[in-house]
Amino acid sequence: MMDWSSALRPLIIGHRGASVEAPENTLAAFALAQAQGADGIEFDVQLSADGWPVVIHDSKLERTTNGQGQVQQLTLAQLQALDAGEGQSIPTLDEVFETFGPNFLYNVELKTAALRDNGLAAAVADRIESHNVAQQTVVSSFNPLAVRYARRHLTQSTWVAHLSYKSGFKFKHSLIPVQAVHPYRKMVDASYMAWARKNGWRVNVWTVDDLVEAQRLADLGVHGIITNKPKLIREALFGHEN
Repeated sequence: MMDWSSALRPLIIGHRGASVEAPENTLAAFALAQAQGADGIEFDVQLSADGWPVVIHDSKLERTTNGQGQVQQLTLAQLQALDAGEGQSIPTLDEVFETFGPNFLYNVELKTAALRDNGLAAAVADRIESHNVAQQTVVSSFNPLAVRYARRHLTQSTWVAHLSYKSGFKFKHSLIPVQAVHPYRKMVDASYMAWARKNGWRVNVWTVDDLVEAQRLADLGVHGIITNKPKLIREALFGHEN
C-alpha cells in the first residue's frame, strides 16, 4: 500500500486537486488528479460553525463559491448548499477519505492562524483514524502551533510537516519536530536539500507548474512535487513509465 515514505521517485501531488482544469478543492478536482496519474492530493481544511472539517482554502467564501462571509460562521449544511464551481459542493474531510480511500495520498493543510488549539487538529486526527488512512496522510500548516497541536492528537503513523515560504522561518523546525518539510519551490537548492537530509526530513515542494523547474527539483532529490498540473508534470518527469 502506498505511503509517503517509500516512493523511489518524486511523488506527484495535485495542489487542491487538478486545479487548473477543475474547481479547486472539490471532489471533481481530486478525481481528475487521480485520473491524471497523481499519487495524491493536497488540500485545505477548516472547521464549520458546527465543528465539521471542510475542504476550502480561503477563510472567506467569495472567491471560490457563490456564498458570502466567513467559512467558520456557517454550519456544514449551509456550506454544502453553496456552489464551489461547476455545480460542485464544498467537500467534508469524510467525503474525501470515503471517495478515494487508502490507495491515495493526502496532504491535509490546517488553515488556521489560531494561537490556541481550536479543535481543528483533533477533528482532523479523528477523521484520519476513522478512515484508516494514517500512513497515507501528512498533516501540514504554515502555523507551527497548529502543527504542534496536530502532533498531540495524531498517532505516530501520521506525519506532520511545516509549510514555509521563506528561509528565515527555519527556527520553527527546532521548536516543533516534524517528519517532512513543505517549502516554496524557490527556497530549494542543494544546500536546502543537504539541511533536510541532515535532519532526516522528506521534502515536498510547492507549487510547481513549470517543466524546467520540476526537473531541477527532481534532480536535487525532492521527495514530492505539489502541482496544479499533475498530468503535465508527471508526463514530463516520468513519461517513459507506464
